[in-house]
Amino acid sequence: MTAPELTEDENLGLYQRATENGAEWWRVTVADRPENYRLEHGIDTASGRGSVDIDLVVDAENLRAKLKKWRREGFAIDADNLESEPDAAAGRIAFMPELQRVAAQASAAKRKHEQKQTEAHHGIVRIGFLDVPCGEDGPLVPRVNPAYLFSPRFNDIVEDIVENRRVMLIGHTGAGKTSLIEQVAARSRHGVLRSNMNGQTTVGDFVGFWTVKGGETLWVDGVLPTAMREGLWLIVDEIDFAEPSILAALTAVLEPHGRLVLKEKGNEIVAPHPSFRLFATANAVGAMSQFRHLYQGANLMNDAFLDRWRVYLLDYLTPAEEADVLLRTLAPNMTRPLATTLAAIAADCRAAFAREDLSSAFSTRRLLDWAELMMRSGDPERAAGPAIYAKVSPEDAALIRGIIRHHIAPAGSE
Repeated sequence: MTAPELTEDENLGLYQRATENGAEWWRVTVADRPENYRLEHGIDTASGRGSVDIDLVVDAENLRAKLKKWRREGFAIDADNLESEPDAAAGRIAFMPELQRVAAQASAAKRKHEQKQTEAHHGIVRIGFLDVPCGEDGPLVPRVNPAYLFSPRFNDIVEDIVENRRVMLIGHTGAGKTSLIEQVAARSRHGVLRSNMNGQTTVGDFVGFWTVKGGETLWVDGVLPTAMREGLWLIVDEIDFAEPSILAALTAVLEPHGRLVLKEKGNEIVAPHPSFRLFATANAVGAMSQFRHLYQGANLMNDAFLDRWRVYLLDYLTPAEEADVLLRTLAPNMTRPLATTLAAIAADCRAAFAREDLSSAFSTRRLLDWAELMMRSGDPERAAGPAIYAKVSPEDAALIRGIIRHHIAPAGSE
């Protein structure tokens, strides 16, 4: 089979990539001889456009080889700027080095500012690559899970927490959305309140209500003003199931220093404590909207509301990460081969859930429970009864049993 002919218009142009030293480019033009091409090479630096340091003529076959090599090396074509705007092209290709320089400066300035802020604080704790200011111990501080794995992909979320951004975590059930926030709070000693939007939660539960006690009418704060006054971290779980009245109350405090007006209490204004943080979790919002049919009752959320949050999509741990969690949680008895196999089973179950072959998700919590029972009994099938099968439909149990047996031979088999 002969190689396809090169189309002149498709391959002429400026091929560019950003490097540490500047913008490297190859220019492809038509040579004097038929079916030949002129290749010019240069590197632009911050001081200006570089001169041509390589100038050669190649035939069509050699150009094909060059194009493949350039694609592997990260060059991209910019045919529109072959002759007309070389300086503009150089400016675009130099964007990333400039951005990295500015980001490094901003990061250094931020660290200096945070250091001054924490000098008078209760202390700091290192989480990921960030120093997180600590709060005061109290009954609402979650327990530290020493086996919890802080993946590098969580660093941006932790930084947003330090900066007092409103953070929404989206993802499938059991992906670890709530546990991430709780483990940051546990290590930095901040109390946490959780409000689950289960369809039964009223705006009174969330904001507050009047009640009569001992013949006296009293106001009872809901979870939102309680967290704001006391400097607690509030997690609104499954916010995509919340009533519109609750979302309306939340909107007032979505800005970092937003205040809550208690209209039912004579328009009392509740200002947020400096330690107050607001989080939300959701299963079927934004990038997860395609799975809304798996979460019956989930509500649509408009862009104006979502734009007030930093929204992060949390996927399940990778098999390698989950194997590490198993090893750390069940040490010293868990071994690497066992952990790797169990993590592979969980990954296959989640793939089946994504294909809608399974109607229930497979969380890391469920995997750990199964592994713990398995190590106690020495029997994967027996341990799977209370840890997995009894929690799902008979159809799901049969499919999960098949996945398990694909990885683990049944007891007594050769």
